[in-house]
Amino acid sequence: MTRPLDGKVALVTGASSGLGRAGALALARAGARLVVHGRDAARLAEVAEATGGTAVAGDLADPAEVERVAAEALAVAGRVDVLLCNAGVGWSGPFPRMAAADAARLVAVNLAAPIALTRLLLPGMLERGGSLVYVTSIAGRLGVAGESVYSATKAGLDMFAVSLRQEVRGTGVRVGVLVPGVVDTAFFERRGEPYPRRRPRPIPAERVADALLAGIVAGRPEIFAPRWLRLPVVVRGLFPGAYRALDGRFGTRTVAVEDVQAGPR
Repeated sequence: MTRPLDGKVALVTGASSGLGRAGALALARAGARLVVHGRDAARLAEVAEATGGTAVAGDLADPAEVERVAAEALAVAGRVDVLLCNAGVGWSGPFPRMAAADAARLVAVNLAAPIALTRLLLPGMLERGGSLVYVTSIAGRLGVAGESVYSATKAGLDMFAVSLRQEVRGTGVRVGVLVPGVVDTAFFERRGEPYPRRRPRPIPAERVADALLAGIVAGRPEIFAPRWLRLPVVVRGLFPGAYRALDGRFGTRTVAVEDVQAGPR
């Protein structure tokens, strides 16, 4: 039985856990030959074994490591047909408390690394076609109080994908973004603050991965998970004043004087 990604080589970043792991497993089930990246070498080895793929560990905050990951991925089969840029880091708290190093790391991993990987892998895709897929966030579409830098990096990645899609139109290279909401992973623990709300409830990473795979196969430019997340984005676009009023009433985290005085942590 032919599978939709048979014969394709896919590089998945941030595949050692969470959504990246679920995405790698979904791509493998669809027939892709996997190159999986992550920082946790032990967990990454488990994912590589489960998918029959090749593990390439590295820290994407280091530009030299980004180049090495791309080179090792190309060495596996001489090409990459699907690039899934999933690796990302978060940080939550009042912006005045954010250390410069934390802000720089978010920009490096969430935005600069996907751009650099694309620059390194796109030339080959332009010769034979391929898929570039970027995991953004609803935070990049709507903004989230206490996550200003994270939201900015995801918004930047979103617009990079939009612009690149216009540039490669007609070349056989497809560009898509996955816009997830709250996914049930360890992301919130790692960012330093647990998810604070009852609604919307976190959704399983496997469910998001299924939507991601369907979007890649169909070549969709946008994949919202869950799909209803498109609604607030549309409302914000059509009725910005009303949206800002609601956001100011329900979504704002006030920065207190002590937050400014405390300084970076």
